[in-house]
Amino acid sequence: MTSRREFLQAGLATSAIMAGLGVSNWSRAMAQQALTQDQLLQFDDFGNLTLIHVTDAHAHLRPVWFREPDTNIGVGDAAGRVPHVVGETFQKMFGIAPASPEAYALTYPDFEALAKSYGRMGGFDRIATIVKAIRGSRPDAILLDGGDTWHGSYTSLKTGGEDMVRVQNLLGVEAMSSHWEFTFGTQRVQELIEKCNFPFLGANIYDVEWDEPAFEPYKIIQKGDLAVGVIGQAFPYLPIANPKWMFPEYSFGIREERMQEVVDELRGQNVDLVVCLSHNGFDVDHKMASRVTGIDVILSGHTHDAVPEPVLVGETIIIASGSHGKFVSRVDLDVQGGRMAGFRHKLIPVFSDVIAPDAEMASLIEEIRSPYKADLDTVIGQTDKLLYRRGNFNGSWDDLICRAILEERDAEIALSPGVRWGASVLPGDITREDIHSVTSMTYGQCYRSEMTGETLKTVMEDVADNIFNPDPYYQQGGDMVRVGGLSYSIDPNAPMGNRITDLRLIADDAPIEPGRSYTVGGWASVNEGTEGPQIWDLVEEHIRKGGGTQQDGPVSSINVKGL
Repeated sequence: MTSRREFLQAGLATSAIMAGLGVSNWSRAMAQQALTQDQLLQFDDFGNLTLIHVTDAHAHLRPVWFREPDTNIGVGDAAGRVPHVVGETFQKMFGIAPASPEAYALTYPDFEALAKSYGRMGGFDRIATIVKAIRGSRPDAILLDGGDTWHGSYTSLKTGGEDMVRVQNLLGVEAMSSHWEFTFGTQRVQELIEKCNFPFLGANIYDVEWDEPAFEPYKIIQKGDLAVGVIGQAFPYLPIANPKWMFPEYSFGIREERMQEVVDELRGQNVDLVVCLSHNGFDVDHKMASRVTGIDVILSGHTHDAVPEPVLVGETIIIASGSHGKFVSRVDLDVQGGRMAGFRHKLIPVFSDVIAPDAEMASLIEEIRSPYKADLDTVIGQTDKLLYRRGNFNGSWDDLICRAILEERDAEIALSPGVRWGASVLPGDITREDIHSVTSMTYGQCYRSEMTGETLKTVMEDVADNIFNPDPYYQQGGDMVRVGGLSYSIDPNAPMGNRITDLRLIADDAPIEPGRSYTVGGWASVNEGTEGPQIWDLVEEHIRKGGGTQQDGPVSSINVKGL
């Protein structure tokens, strides 16, 4: 007798065939400039329910360049497993031809050259076109937003996130989860929730004073004769990764037992399908899926992974839909007898030169941007190389920011947060909007302080453990802190406290001395009352002086061991 898991594995094979990025003559069609919107959206309707997933847009309303990571190290059981596969290895794993549109969308090799051929990706006016097309054939399709939507751009900072709520409302979002949303502070979050036409879900968010749930844990969405239970899971480590003083009323956490309790509650109400709208990050979702029973689908966010096929864990499928508006996931499900009996999936790439903008959404975006257009379009300087940020260690955008901190704050060492958000910039002009894409936040002051070598080592070891702890439940951060004026070696597989070695100043190659005090500049401190210029102003000043092209030797040097 065929088990349900074997049946789902058959569905996974079907999904791989249907996955869109692996289908067809994309490469040839794109090379001939013949790829059409119909080809990108082609999908043979399946089953009786459709989910649409977007996540981690970071308030990027318009199409962007976005280079995928060149380094994504998995440790423990995650080593060599998606999403910890990049570049040519990723291409081979999924049968992607080099230099194809699939390769451009999903991997980093030859990015700059391919970008000139295939163009920008994303844009909410294009996403709106995709959503409307799906709903044209599946009117009851459920659109879910995984969070990190209200933060990350010039207009989101200026409007306090309201620009993105207006976009979500017009798009027809039916529920969302959260992370960076909370960095607008408790009061503003509550104000924005009041403006949402959909629930802001968070089963794992508790009121600190009363130790009880603070937000709706789930929403039962009725579609025809199907009841779909959607559980919201906010980023578990918000008070660690972001300033707790901005939202002191709330506590977070993975709360695995709470997740099981909520799943059981939904099953007790005889829902037909349980969906977890998660901002845990992929590895945490993978572990949670192996331990919490009864979840049919996890829509994964936070770690910005774009995976062209679902990952099956037990009887749960995990869907990862990338970031910055580059992809929209469509999942068709055959729901029978209160469970998922089969599925088909497509990770739809949002090629902005191919997909026509939706006029209604384009008009709203123009209205949002219009008051700030002069500032957004202001050219600050030029870059003679690709600027990117995405990967476990410094990217070229991070190097530029660190160099700006070293020079403008007269520091020996620069520290910049290992965040994943921010669009790439091709050689040419750097605009004010480009700078805000990689710096915009509500606590962007650039501090200057003294730090001993011992403290520096401790800080870097703590960050390394947040990323490379073999237990996903202890991975609390983004990527490795970006550094300037510093070289070091790191062994991701070493035990805690022993990953970072050979710390040296780049200026004179002198070893970092534990007892010596160093002048350190940095930004995005979680400490309340941090003083200093805003990082975007500091970076702008540096670029105006030629910092986008000026090269005075390496700003950092990182030796990764044990790979």
